Formats: sequence, C-alpha cells, structure tokens
Amino acid sequence: MNLPVTGPLTSSFALSVEGLTDYIKALLEEDDQLRKVWVTGEISSANQRPSGCFFTLQDPKGKASISCIVWRNLIGQLTTLPDVGEQVTVLGQIRLYAQRGSYQLVVWQILPAGEGLRALRHRQLRDRLAAEGLFAPERKRPLPSYAQTLAVVTSAQAAAWGDIQRTLRQRHPGLQVLLSAATVQGEQAAESIAQAIDRVVRDGRAELLILSRGGGAVEDLDCFNDERVVRAIATCPIPVVAGIGHQRDESLADLAADVCAHTPTAAAEQAIPALTELYAEHHGRAAALLDQVSQYLLTAQDQTQLLRSRLQRLRLDRQIQQEIQSADWLKQKLVQSVMQRFQQANQHCQLLHHKLATLDPEAVLRRGYAVVRQETGEITYAASELTMGQTVQVQFGQGEVKAQIIEVIPNKDILNQADTSPRAYE
Repeated sequence: MNLPVTGPLTSSFALSVEGLTDYIKALLEEDDQLRKVWVTGEISSANQRPSGCFFTLQDPKGKASISCIVWRNLIGQLTTLPDVGEQVTVLGQIRLYAQRGSYQLVVWQILPAGEGLRALRHRQLRDRLAAEGLFAPERKRPLPSYAQTLAVVTSAQAAAWGDIQRTLRQRHPGLQVLLSAATVQGEQAAESIAQAIDRVVRDGRAELLILSRGGGAVEDLDCFNDERVVRAIATCPIPVVAGIGHQRDESLADLAADVCAHTPTAAAEQAIPALTELYAEHHGRAAALLDQVSQYLLTAQDQTQLLRSRLQRLRLDRQIQQEIQSADWLKQKLVQSVMQRFQQANQHCQLLHHKLATLDPEAVLRRGYAVVRQETGEITYAASELTMGQTVQVQFGQGEVKAQIIEVIPNKDILNQADTSPRAYE
C-alpha cells in the first residue's frame, strides 16, 4: 500500500485506524533486521501472567524503553528469568499489538549480562541514604489523631488527586485540604516534587502531608527514587504519608515517609480517620465510662450497706460507755502516779533540807560555839596564829564582839611534845 506524500488531504486518501495499523505492522514485522534482533538493556519491571512473562527493557540512561514478552511455552527454555535490575541481552522479534497500537519485542532467549547500571546506582543511593539514617524506624513519626488541615503533593490533573478528594470528603467532610501541585513524571518531576513539599513547609498550615501518584510503569516512577525527593521528605517537619501507586516495589520515597500506603486512596484512608469511626469510638468510650461509673456506684452502695450493718451490730452506746470507763480508769491511774511522785519528791526535799540544816555554820554557833576572825577577815583555827595585843572579831550565834588578846595559852598537847624534846633529857 502506497500513501500519498503530497496533495490535498481528502476522504479518498484517508485511512482507517486498522488500515494504518496494518501498514505499520507490515513495515515492522516484514523487516529482515527486526525479525531476529539482539537487544541489550536493563530490566526495569517484570510481571508473571498466565499467558507468559511481561517485562520492560530499558536503556541504562533511562531515555528509552521497550515492552517485552516471553510466551509461557518458551519460559522453560530461557537461560535466565527476567529479574528487575539485571542487565541482559535478549533475542526476539518485533511485533505490533494492534489493539493498543504499540509494538513489543517477543523474546525467545535471555542471556545475563551482569547488574544493570540503573540498579547499581539505585542500590548505592539507597545504601548511602540508609547509612545516614533517613530510613531508620525510629525516625518515623505518628500521624496526628485529629488533623484539621492536610496538604497533598501531586499533579492537579492526575486521577490520584480526584481519588484523594473523594475519599477525604466521604471520610471527613469539612476537612481543609491544600493542594501543592507538582509534576510527578518526567525529568523535571523530582525538582518539582521537592519544591512542592517546600511550599507546604513554608505555608505552615498543614498538620499532615500526602505525597501521591497514581499507578504506572516502574520507569515512570523514577522521580520518587531521586535523592532530592527523599531528602525533602526526611526534612519535612510534619508527618508524610506516601501514596504512590505501585505494589511491586518500594521506592526510596516510600522508605523515607512516615507511613507507606502504596495507593492514593489508601493514603487518604490512613491519613484521616473516618467520622463514623470517630463517632463509634466516642460512643464506645462513653459507654465504657458509664459502665465504670455504674460499677463504682454499685460497689460504693454495697460498701455503705456493709458498714451500716456493722454499725448496727456493734451497738455504739455500749462501746462509748466502755471507752468512758477506760478513760476514767486511766485518769485515776494518772492522778495516783502524779501523787506518788509528788510525795517522793517532797520526802527528798525534806532530806536535803535536814542535811543543809546540819551543815549550816550558824546552827553550830547556836549550840555555843564561836568563830574568831582576824582583822583581815580570815578565820583563826589555832591560838598559835594570834599574838599578844592583837585585835580579833568573835562571832557568836547571836551577835559579834571585838576583843584584844592579852594572853596566848599554849595547847597542852604541844607542851607535852615540848617536854619530850631532846632538850628535856639534857
């Protein structure tokens, strides 16, 4: 079939979709070079289905990719099975899938070629960020129980934004939702997502952030493995819920987020509790509190009745009379003890008074004795201490007199001692 290159486009030259597809299919499948072609690339995604194994072969630089399929009857003949991140060389034939208007590589054989460059870079980045602690479980923050303002980072035209809005309206009507729009696919996506997160932080109103994107090929989700996005999530001061639409693998953004929900709808469900759930929880707590109060009142009533019965059995008037008698007995015992101690103290005082009276010098003088003092006031104990003509003061039991010594009479014991002196025998 020859297509016109020049001339006006009229209905006579218009092709049907099927006709155009058949033409392109013939060009691809009848090309000798494409009937048997070797292709080298990195496996970025793989999926087993009943009809066979579907996988994507991507250029290491990430600028081109091709869909591949190994039919079920050929899987057992493969040298190696498709494994994400592996560098392989495949042998196959180009085929056009007419219903979708896309071409794919029907693979006959897969040969290993080592670890893919993209997978190696991804693993190295993951190890480096993990060593910094960006994925550590202790960094994960709990989500607020009753957030009033929520921010969403996603594309304003994406279906994920509609799913999140619908889910939040159903679960929590009246919740304030802020959209920080970002590009979530392509070369500019990583920088756009990081800037969108920064806008939420600078705004300061949101208590929780959802980072979301709908499902797609693994290659389309490379922006969520970018270091800029991971660091923006890790440094975000509010909790982050990742709702990125893929179930097969975890992106680095999933690992850095506080909660990973995988899909936008699941992210909205985990971020905000449903009002019906809150109402049910409230009613449950109210019922539990009422049960506790009722149980406490019943217990208090039982205790009151028990005490009332004990009081009736104890006969308080008899107990009071017994206590009064016991108090009277203790009072009498106390008085007796005090009187006994008083008598003992009185007797001791009398004894001390008698001793003082016995030792009183005036009492001795009253019995007829006298005290002789010299003019200096010193007491004279022996006649030998006095001299003729010396004036002394004599104290009697009643009164005092002054006298003059006219004679000193020696002591007889002293005279006897003098007679027995050596001179007495001369």
